[in-house]
Amino acid sequence: MRVISEHRCYDGVQGFYRHVSTVTGTPMRFSVYQPPQAKHQKVPVLFYLAGLTCTEETFMIKANAQRFAAQYGMMLVSPDTSPRNTGFPGENDSWDFGTAASFYVDATQEPWSRHFKMYSYVVQELRDTIVQNFPALPDRMGIFGHSMGGHGALVLALKNPDIYKSVSAFAPVTAPSQCPWGQKAFSSYLGSNIADWHQYDASELMKQRQNPFPQGILIDQGLEDQFLDVQLLPHHFEAACIKAGQHLSLRRHSGYDHNYYFIMSFMEDHIAYHHRILSA
Repeated sequence: MRVISEHRCYDGVQGFYRHVSTVTGTPMRFSVYQPPQAKHQKVPVLFYLAGLTCTEETFMIKANAQRFAAQYGMMLVSPDTSPRNTGFPGENDSWDFGTAASFYVDATQEPWSRHFKMYSYVVQELRDTIVQNFPALPDRMGIFGHSMGGHGALVLALKNPDIYKSVSAFAPVTAPSQCPWGQKAFSSYLGSNIADWHQYDASELMKQRQNPFPQGILIDQGLEDQFLDVQLLPHHFEAACIKAGQHLSLRRHSGYDHNYYFIMSFMEDHIAYHHRILSA
């Protein structure tokens, strides 16, 4: 692991790092905020998965999350949104597929299956890297994200409730099998078998569970979000949670859209929610 840069922030340390991933077979970058409490003890960890077009820097620069992570004693970790510079044809042709658009799946179709294994990278390798190199509590981890990253957070949590004890999201893609973004990505990454898509679809996964997160799931959604009715489809996840007996706090906010002004407006609520569960 190589340090790219480290900066003092709210009496903690905001760092950016690079390592060569054995999972993706490429260099990967990630960011970590260590709150001031981490100078003296191990602290809970909250992973954040960013959305389309973003990098490992986007969340740390735009969300003002460090302020609340310092207050609540939470470590923040944000990976890049995909491998980069793979040389695959078409990887940079569109903003919603390829570079910065991994959808946090393990691709099974060539050529993407050679490097696009972001599900395993985040769940296994990144988590191990954080535990080995930072003062992190391995049994107190949560996950959240935005848009494509909200999709990733819900899916990773539902498939690994033993790892992620808490989960929340901002404007997540909740039914990717039924929206244009998801259909475009899944058909190329996973092939034409819809059953394979459902393994990375939070609404479909929830239908197969029974109250997987007893302390609840938190989602915030802006009602002026330009992607709400076509791409995000939160009502599908809401219905799946009812079927699964899963308590869901789906908060719909008038006047808010899809950007980081919306995210920063409710950031403290999310970090406080994760702190309540992870510090219990």
